[in-house]
Amino acid sequence: MIGPMLDTTILISVSVLLLLVNAVGVFLVAMQLPGTWLMLAATVGMAWWRWDGWSGGLITGWTLLALVVLAIVGELVEFLGPAMGAAREKSSRRAAGLSVVGGVVGALIGTVVLAFLPILGTLIGAVVGSGVFSIGGDLWAGRGWEPALRGGKGAAIGRFWGALGKLVIAVVMWAVVAAALVWP
Repeated sequence: MIGPMLDTTILISVSVLLLLVNAVGVFLVAMQLPGTWLMLAATVGMAWWRWDGWSGGLITGWTLLALVVLAIVGELVEFLGPAMGAAREKSSRRAAGLSVVGGVVGALIGTVVLAFLPILGTLIGAVVGSGVFSIGGDLWAGRGWEPALRGGKGAAIGRFWGALGKLVIAVVMWAVVAAALVWP
């Protein structure tokens, strides 16, 4: 009787650990870091440990496929948000491309400069960085200040909604894994 009981205890412990690691992944996404990929890797590890075929086992192939799709969509939402926001305001391609780079640079700077505002400082940096780099891209492309400012505003708004969208996707990924663990 001790064998099955020990196996169940280990399974429950590893499942709880997976949910905690995936919660860290959600936090990393809030910090503008690639937490969805941590969540996917941890869940793949759990699936590999208890694999019983595509539709069997604790984590099925369908669950993994759903997580891969969600992670990819999350990246697209996050990185295309600023470019689409800039493009919506008819910014140059240079501004749209630089708005993506600016979001990453701004997130890093915001994390350091606004360290007293965890998560929020990173988001503020990403939003401001996308806007500033978009403005710079438009000015570099020869556009005037007024259209460049409109494009920068569009890029900043796009980055905000992209970051929020990816955070929602990360929470959905966490819920998918939790549901798979509860209802195998």
